[in-house]
Amino acid sequence: MPDPPPEVSHPLGRTQSTMSSRRGGTRRRFSTNSLEGQRGTLRFSKATLHGDLTFRDRIHHFTLAWFTATMSTGGIALVLARTPHRFHGLEAIGDIIFILTVVLFILFCTAIATRFVLFPKSLAKCITHPTESLFFPTFWISVSNIISNIEEYGVPHCGYWLTVTVRVLFWIYAALTFMIAVGQYFFLFTGKPLTIQSMTPQWILPVFPIMLTGTLASLMGGSQPVGAAYPILIAGITFQGLGMLMATFMYGPYLRRLMTAGLPSPNTRPGMFIAVGPPSFTGLALLGISEHLARIFPSYTTISYISNPSIIADIFRILALATALFLWATAFWFFSIAFVSVINGAFFSKEGMTFHLVWWAFVFPNVGFTIITIEIGAALMSPGILWIGSAMTIMLVIVWIFCATMHIRAVLKKEILWPGKDEDHDQGGFTEEMEGRFNR
Repeated sequence: MPDPPPEVSHPLGRTQSTMSSRRGGTRRRFSTNSLEGQRGTLRFSKATLHGDLTFRDRIHHFTLAWFTATMSTGGIALVLARTPHRFHGLEAIGDIIFILTVVLFILFCTAIATRFVLFPKSLAKCITHPTESLFFPTFWISVSNIISNIEEYGVPHCGYWLTVTVRVLFWIYAALTFMIAVGQYFFLFTGKPLTIQSMTPQWILPVFPIMLTGTLASLMGGSQPVGAAYPILIAGITFQGLGMLMATFMYGPYLRRLMTAGLPSPNTRPGMFIAVGPPSFTGLALLGISEHLARIFPSYTTISYISNPSIIADIFRILALATALFLWATAFWFFSIAFVSVINGAFFSKEGMTFHLVWWAFVFPNVGFTIITIEIGAALMSPGILWIGSAMTIMLVIVWIFCATMHIRAVLKKEILWPGKDEDHDQGGFTEEMEGRFNR
């Protein structure tokens, strides 16, 4: 039997495994740092070892990462609402999945509230934990998806009151998620220093919810009165730009990390698909917003020093399409890298892959990738691209069913929602680490 790969110690308790290639003397690495790994050191009780945990014990390990399921499920409902080739009953299927999203969201909120009530100290720990805290934005992304689906499935069939409600929810969501983006990054900036070896696309997540303000604006622009739509569209462009620029700043360290420290551990490579999200959602937001500007320019308002205001909407539409095309290419590149890395981890690594909640990254970032493909096809009036978008929709639904099945299987087989196997794996002994974080 060959000796196991040596481990090299890194700051913050991170380890880096080094694997030797059979060809030549080159050595490739994959990191298993605390931001990626979900299996840590834990003192197991006799009940844990014999599988005798109660519901109360298991709910202790219900983490914020469970909201990746609701954000992905809501994303599927949104894709079904936007897919170009439709059949009788498709809208009803979308309604059902939207309702399922709301039900799961309520159940998950109840479950995590129960955890915090039964174990009061877990609230502070989950917010400050370097792994679990990065999944807090998934709660807000789920909220964004619910608002988006209300717009898609509810507004066309309800009165003006729902249009006003969605408008109010938009501004509340924008304000709260901006504070989340500032607050969570402030915590990361002032906490224990992180290293390039620990860089993952999850670092983008705190700015993801505010970035989706642009997607919300692109969906709402057509149903709102012109006077209300104008500030919503401007806010959408503003915050979409904020999110995309922050993601761009993160891509540099992320690629450097891949070059110097190798790929993430196989179990967490699905998280690499998170990098597909920002360019995809930015492209679809710009295209969606450009569809509504003709209502505003020049009949409602104009821009100073523009001699011919009637061309404003047309110019923005052309720029939005050109930008969406190169953003689509960027998203496709990140998708390809993530796809090849996952295939390598699943079939060609010694470790293989087991289910973790980060697997839901197979779905949600690719929701944006699918919709931007559909929007580009519509803009270019290309039936071929539209059919590709429909094919991507079918594949995405299949992947969603696969992830849901594996999620349920993992709960039943005690692979998640179990001590030492979730994002809170080291919270039992986390007190000293957090004291060091705040008292350095």
